[in-house]
Amino acid sequence: MDRLTLPRPDDWHLHLRDGAMLEGIAGESARHFSRAIIMPNLVPPVVTGAQARAYRERIMAVTGGDFIPLMTLYLTETTDPAEVRAAYEDGIITAVKLYPAGATTNSASGVRDLSKVRGVLEVMAEAGIPLLTHGEVTDPDVDIFDREAAFIERVLDPMRRTTPGLRVVMEHITTSDAVAYVETAPTDLGATITTHHLVINRNNILVGGIKPHYYCLPVAKRETHRKALLRAAISGDPRFFLGTDSAPHPDSDKESACGCAGCFTATNTLSILAQVFEDAGALDRLEGFISRHGPAFYGLPVNTGTLTLQKTDTPVTYPARISTGAGPVTVFDPGFPLYWRVM
Repeated sequence: MDRLTLPRPDDWHLHLRDGAMLEGIAGESARHFSRAIIMPNLVPPVVTGAQARAYRERIMAVTGGDFIPLMTLYLTETTDPAEVRAAYEDGIITAVKLYPAGATTNSASGVRDLSKVRGVLEVMAEAGIPLLTHGEVTDPDVDIFDREAAFIERVLDPMRRTTPGLRVVMEHITTSDAVAYVETAPTDLGATITTHHLVINRNNILVGGIKPHYYCLPVAKRETHRKALLRAAISGDPRFFLGTDSAPHPDSDKESACGCAGCFTATNTLSILAQVFEDAGALDRLEGFISRHGPAFYGLPVNTGTLTLQKTDTPVTYPARISTGAGPVTVFDPGFPLYWRVM
C-alpha cells in the first residue's frame, strides 16, 4: 500500500495559544485537520461562554472557514453549572477541561478540591457534556512517573462512580495503567493518545543529555508503557483516538533553566503517524484512529472531505522550526526517517 485517501482527520486535543503565537502556528494544524478540540489554558483561562466565543473568533480569523475549532471551558472551583449548560446548549463549547491545579502549563487556576465542582459534574452528566481530564495528581509525595496511575485510583475512578453517566476523555494517556483502565470501561470513557507519546520514552528525554524539546507533561514513561500505547492506538478499539496535544513554546522558553513542557507536532504529525502505523503493520487501522473514533465518541459526523497520504522513495523533510511573532518554535523530531507525505 503506497497511497491512502482517508476522511479528513480531527485533532481531539490541541493548544493554539493566543496573540502572536496563535497567528504563527494555527495554520500548521488547519492545513491538515478539519476540527480540533481547543485547550482553554490561556492566561487568563477561558472560563465563560463569552470568552470561549471570543477565542473561537480569534482562531477563525487566523485559520479561515475550513477549520472548525471546538471550544472548551476551563473548570475552576467557582465555575457556575448554569454557565456551562448554557454555553453547551448554545453550541459555544463542546466539552469542559479538568486541570488539577499545578499539573501543567497555565494550570494554576485548576481544581484542588473535587467536591467543589460536584454540581458542575452532575449538570454535565445530565446534559451529556464530556469532561476532559489532565490525568495527573499533583501531590508532592507522588513520583512524577506515577502521577497518572495515582490519578486513576484517587480521582478518576471515584469521580466516575459518584457521577453516573458522566462522559470522560482521559487525555494524552501515557501508561499501560491508563490503557488497561479504558479497556475495562464502558463506552462513556475514551482516551486520546498523542503523536509524541507513540514515539518517545523517558530515555529519549534524558539519555546522552537533556532534550528539552522532548519534555512534555505528562512526561513520557518507560518503553513498556510506550509499547502499550502503540498497541492501543493500532488495536482498532474505538475508545482510543488521536489528540496530538501539540503545544508550542518559543525556543527561548523551552531551552532555559526551567524549560516549559510541550512538544510541537502539528507540522509533521500525519507523516509520523503513517510511518508508525506502517512499521507496526497496522496501516489499515490509521483511518479509525485519526478520522473515525473521535467523531464517534463525541457524537459528530465523520468529515466528508478527504486527505491523501502518499508513500515516497526518499524521506520527507519538514522545517526544523516555525517562525512566529513570539519567537521560533521547534518542530518535533521523531528521530527516524518519514516516508509518507500529505498530498
